[in-house]
Amino acid sequence: MSKADDIFKGMCGKILDGGYSSAGQKVRAKWPDGEPAHTIKAFGVVNRYDLSEEFPALTLRPTPIKTAVDELLWIWQKKSNNVNELSSNIWDEWADENGSIGKAYGYQLSQKYKFAQGEMDQVDNVLWQLKNTPYSRRILTSIYNFSDLSEMNLEPCAYSMTFNVTGNKLNAVLNQRSQDILAANNWNVVQYSVLVYMLAQVSGLLPGELVHVIADAHIYDRHVPAVKELLERPAFPAPKFKLNREVKDFYNFTVSDISIEDYTTNPQIKNIPIAV
Repeated sequence: MSKADDIFKGMCGKILDGGYSSAGQKVRAKWPDGEPAHTIKAFGVVNRYDLSEEFPALTLRPTPIKTAVDELLWIWQKKSNNVNELSSNIWDEWADENGSIGKAYGYQLSQKYKFAQGEMDQVDNVLWQLKNTPYSRRILTSIYNFSDLSEMNLEPCAYSMTFNVTGNKLNAVLNQRSQDILAANNWNVVQYSVLVYMLAQVSGLLPGELVHVIADAHIYDRHVPAVKELLERPAFPAPKFKLNREVKDFYNFTVSDISIEDYTTNPQIKNIPIAV
């Protein structure tokens, strides 16, 4: 069994068995038919993935790894906030007539600040520090910019990354204010695991741990049957993940530089309703 499957099952079981339901309360999210989208949630979930042991992709159902990485590169490499530069349609509901999602995600990472080593954006600062001061305790990014929240079409869910080097391993903490567990959990885990792999490779390091902190880990009411089905499914070994070792510059990575082998999974769960 993939350890990611084990972590996922344990998290979902705790949410369903001991989580807090929003039924009867006023909620913001709505289903496409206009009905309120209620959740069962757990507060302060912390999941740890040792990337030196395995690549944490679910096998309970397939995660579209290359599509997830395409979105990651759209944010972290292109630093874009326009869906026309993205290969998938996952952001279309939050885009305006020009394709912009406002001053969110990639826009925030593209903004330049005055750091001790000069003026640069947050991604370039991380890259500089990993190469020059890898044992710093100040290697982090944050895209939850309060001064721009009113101009964001969606406030960031996964909003900060903190990087920390131990020996020759790059570790990271992903902080997330809120997560739709069925729709997005492994999507985000896979994305930020790949980011750690990429940053480690171009910095002369090895991938270590990814710690995923979720303040509000929730399962939507209409997702409960699908989650229960996943919990009954068998699990398979984790796939093998490889990066093109020739890439030495973070900005040269493409989705084609990723290799996924031996990814055996259960069938996909289709037509998952998304609350907005």
